[in-house]
Amino acid sequence: MVIKVFLASSSGSTAIKKKQQDVVGFLEALKLDYTQLDIACNEENRMWMRQNVPEEKKPTNGIPLPPQIFNEESYCGDYDTFFDAKEDNSVYAFLGLPPPPGSKEAAQADKEHIVQNGTHAAENPDDSEVPVEERNGNAHGEKEQVEAADEEEGEGGEAGDEATEGETAGDEPPAAEEGEEEAVEETDEQAQAEEVEEEEEQEEEELRQLEEEEEAEAQEGEEDDLEETQEEEAE
Repeated sequence: MVIKVFLASSSGSTAIKKKQQDVVGFLEALKLDYTQLDIACNEENRMWMRQNVPEEKKPTNGIPLPPQIFNEESYCGDYDTFFDAKEDNSVYAFLGLPPPPGSKEAAQADKEHIVQNGTHAAENPDDSEVPVEERNGNAHGEKEQVEAADEEEGEGGEAGDEATEGETAGDEPPAAEEGEEEAVEETDEQAQAEEVEEEEEQEEEELRQLEEEEEAEAQEGEEDDLEETQEEEAE
């Protein structure tokens, strides 16, 4: 099977050129055999492509644009469907090719096959290999086990009840631990309050220093003005 990619070598559309390069580059990365067919320089290729693209896949104007992909005579799709298949790891299925062993698409196909047909691990084993007691159950042995369990419960019931009461009583947290937690919370609150008070005192101290500096500057300015006035009067 040969993959045919219909391209336009002399297309003036940047978008079409980019789509063509994307398709060709991805096929080369997968090392798939494909053939490029130019519709710009070959009228037969153009007509064949237009005639073999299904009507429901053609645009509203009826003229399909490159790139268009075929597997021999079978139509695969255009760039949009190719891109969707690439995103879904289903390019081989899109091209109508079997996925190579070990690929993501092969693993995905195996999972889908298992889901559709059921897992092989669910097959029923041969009953002939299973002992009769395991297949039908050892009714006599089960009866003896039930009777022995009833006797053990009767003898150890009282002790079990006492142990359960002791465990329940032990689950209650001691009052001392609650008091310690409250003391720790109070200590944390006090520490936070002290930090807030220290910050407020620091801010007040900074404000007082600023006020004192401003007053000192104002006094210096008044003294300078007084000296200038006296000098002027003396003159």
